[in-house]
Amino acid sequence: MSSTTLTPPLTPPPIETPWVLPSRGKVGMFSLIAAESAIFTIFVVAYVFYIGKSISGPTPREVLELPIFNTVCLLSSSLTIHFALGALKKGNRAVFTAFWALTIALGAIFLFGTAREWHHLIYDKGLTIQTNLFGTTYYSLVGLHAFHVTVGLFGLSLVLAFALLGWVKQEHYGRVDVLSLYWHFVDVVWIVVFFVVYVAGR
Repeated sequence: MSSTTLTPPLTPPPIETPWVLPSRGKVGMFSLIAAESAIFTIFVVAYVFYIGKSISGPTPREVLELPIFNTVCLLSSSLTIHFALGALKKGNRAVFTAFWALTIALGAIFLFGTAREWHHLIYDKGLTIQTNLFGTTYYSLVGLHAFHVTVGLFGLSLVLAFALLGWVKQEHYGRVDVLSLYWHFVDVVWIVVFFVVYVAGR
């Protein structure tokens, strides 16, 4: 009888996934978000530090109301922009345009609600940026966020104009995705502002 030696089958070496440079647009946007996060942190800390230190009124508890509707609109815009990107990735430009326009509408409603709140605080409650420390820190923090929403709406509106002209196509998904990161950042910051100013700050 002859014995045969079984040799194990040769396994091919694992295929290494080539390293790809990250998107310059995303790197730039994440850098911007990091810098803006630091600025917002300073304003939030200042607001928290000066809570209850105003010599004269009005106080947050006396004048602030929970902006529930505004918050729902702004946070919902993160969903609509996500759906818009999903449609663009699949090449469905009509659905992308519709969800993108809805995102802008929700952001505009939020901004209009902030303007109405300020009008009420200034003319009905007598709270201005010079009234007391609360007024100064409140308008600074909420105003900083409103400014970022305005900038975001400007960018979103430009993309919408290009989309209506037929200039936004599936191959532009990466660039549009970079802008969506900024909008998600604006929404996340509002969650912090909402909790600090309207929940814990009262």
